[in-house]
Amino acid sequence: MSRKQHHFKGAEVSCCVKYFLFGFNIIFWLLGAAFLSIGLWAWAEKFSVFLGLIFFLELTAGILAFVFKDWIKDQLNFFINNNVKAYRDDIDLQNLIDFAQEYWSCCGAHGPNDWNLNIYFNCTDSNPSRERCGVPFSCCVKDPAEDVLNTQCGYDVRLQGELDQQKYIYTKGCVGQFEKWLQDNLIIVAGIFVGIALLQIFGICLAQNLVSDIRAVKANW
Repeated sequence: MSRKQHHFKGAEVSCCVKYFLFGFNIIFWLLGAAFLSIGLWAWAEKFSVFLGLIFFLELTAGILAFVFKDWIKDQLNFFINNNVKAYRDDIDLQNLIDFAQEYWSCCGAHGPNDWNLNIYFNCTDSNPSRERCGVPFSCCVKDPAEDVLNTQCGYDVRLQGELDQQKYIYTKGCVGQFEKWLQDNLIIVAGIFVGIALLQIFGICLAQNLVSDIRAVKANW
C-alpha cells in the first residue's frame, strides 16, 4: 500500500515537471517572437490574422500614397499651414515646426510669406508684435561662427527683398524640400518599408506556426 502511495506521488511530480516545461516552452516562443504583449490573440486563433490585416492595410496605404500623391501633397500643405497659424499656441507644435524647418532647410509650407498666416509674424499694419514681418529663428541660415543661437535672427527679415532674404533665411518651402528629401532617399525609405514588410510576413508565419502548435497540444489534451 505504501509502495502504491509512493508511486502515485512520483507520478504527480513528473506531471508537474511536464507541465512546467510545457509552460516554459510557450513563454519562450512568445518572448522569442516579441509578441508577448498580444500573446492572448494566439489562443483565440487570431494572432496571424491580426498581423495579416496590418500588413494588408500598410500595403494598401502605400499604393494609395503613390496614386493620390497630389492629394497627399495638398494635405501636407494644409497641415503645415494650420500648424504655422498655431505656432505660438503649443510648445510641442512649435518644437516640431522648428525641427522640420531646420532639418529640411526650409521656411513655411511654400516659402517665408506663409508666416503671414500667423498673428505674430504677419505684416499687417495693425500687428503690434515685435515679430511682425519676421520668421521664426528656425528659418534662419546658420552662421558656423556663432556659438550662441540668435533667436531674433528672423526679425523684420521679410521687409527686405527676396534676394536679400536669401542671405539670412531659407526661402524654399518645406513641402518642396520634403519631396526632394524623399526623392534623394528613395532607396533608403523603400528599403525600410520592404524590411518592415518582410518582418511582418515572418511574424505572420511565426504566429501561424504557433497557432498550429497550440492546436496540436489542444488535440492531445
